[in-house]
Amino acid sequence: MKNLRAETEGKDFDTLCAEAEEAWNRELGSIQVDGTEDQKAMFYTSYYHTMINPSVYMDVDGRYRGLDREIHEADGFTNYTVFSLWDTYRAEHPLLALMKPQQARDMAMSMIRHQQQSAHGMLPIWSHMGNENWCMSGYHAVSVLSDALAKGLDIPVDEALEAMVKTSNVRYYAGLGEYIDLGYVPLEASGTAASNTLEYSYDDWTIWRAATLAGREDLAAQYRPRALNYRHLFDPSLGFARPKYSDGRWKPDFDVRMTYDEGFIEGNSWNFSFHVPQDVYGDIDLMGGDKAFIRKLDVLFGEDLPEIYYADNEDITADCLIGGYVHGNEPSHHIPYLYAWTSEPWKTQYWLREVMDSKYRNDIRGLGGNDDCGQMSAWYIFSALGFYPVCPGTDEYVIGAPYLPHLKLSLPNGKTFEVKAPLVSDRNRYVKEVRLNGKPYTKLYLTHADILAGGTLEFVMAPKPNKKRGLKPADKPYSMTEGQ
Repeated sequence: MKNLRAETEGKDFDTLCAEAEEAWNRELGSIQVDGTEDQKAMFYTSYYHTMINPSVYMDVDGRYRGLDREIHEADGFTNYTVFSLWDTYRAEHPLLALMKPQQARDMAMSMIRHQQQSAHGMLPIWSHMGNENWCMSGYHAVSVLSDALAKGLDIPVDEALEAMVKTSNVRYYAGLGEYIDLGYVPLEASGTAASNTLEYSYDDWTIWRAATLAGREDLAAQYRPRALNYRHLFDPSLGFARPKYSDGRWKPDFDVRMTYDEGFIEGNSWNFSFHVPQDVYGDIDLMGGDKAFIRKLDVLFGEDLPEIYYADNEDITADCLIGGYVHGNEPSHHIPYLYAWTSEPWKTQYWLREVMDSKYRNDIRGLGGNDDCGQMSAWYIFSALGFYPVCPGTDEYVIGAPYLPHLKLSLPNGKTFEVKAPLVSDRNRYVKEVRLNGKPYTKLYLTHADILAGGTLEFVMAPKPNKKRGLKPADKPYSMTEGQ
């Protein structure tokens, strides 16, 4: 009743409707776009989706029921819930860190308080109304905290690091003890051992990264080897990730295209083997080098996945596929951008347009997959802008190609950042050249600081690729190593 009175007292229905419309217009108006009516409807529908969840979870006086069933008061932050983190750490939380930094900071604080109230001492896996759903794999709240620290959000470094370290050492969680001891999750310990290993390895990189930024060299030294644990699961005879047993034997009768019962959660080895966003050059090495890596990407996008490989997988359907690339399920979302690390970065520009045109339509069945609390939509927002956070925890956004002729961000710091591509179309999908604030820009990434400084990013688009752009090592995005 206190909430009801605080929010509605003295207001009739029409007043509340008008206030809601004004609030949504204000929030959605922080990005202005040009395009067709369908394109604008798709863009603002997507932006709207990114602001539904996570959602506020407390009364107007700041009180909320915590994970420990006790009543707590949010002191100095707004408490949030609905953290679908296996999905949303990839683009939803980075988008909020860019466009809604106060809310993103409060969400990070909510995660830290969750860990402090947890009987397991763990950050949220899937936080839901003062409960832990234990849904999906990894411990990706560490990615959100690391990304918040990398992008300068005002969260306590020591508390964040303590929460991250404790979470990553709960040995009874999903094969984590075996992972710590062996460097990988063995198949006996988990039916999704291979994808667990790849996800833990990235998560541990985010702890290494946060410790490094905080000057905690002792902690960084502990997590650097764990960040490279993905190496243990690549079968050199295949050039793909493959689950193995605790005695080192590879899983027999292994099929890289099968999406179930092969050691991966909601996906297959062909997609998950690209899940090394923290060390793309290392991934390229293990998959056979530059040409082999490109060839595997080309096959992933260009060859249809026969239905037999996903017919019994409720999370993968024909309408979420491009070839064998599973855009409707989150682990693959960074893959179109991986060409940026190769000798053929222009192919990112081609495939992004294919994904945008086919998986996002202004129609009641227009989304090629499950939005999963804003992740599919956040991918669209970033990709429409022309850049994407392939590796949250860095301050980099990998440049692809813009989808619309003009977008303008009104940033929370009072500055504006514009993206201009007046010639862009399905035909003119390739980037001929880029200028940042009027100066030629050859890098294949932007930094968070570049955007927050305000200015203009201009793309000259063309019907044919510029195959010379972005080939210099200095122009390539972040990778933890340069390979082996």
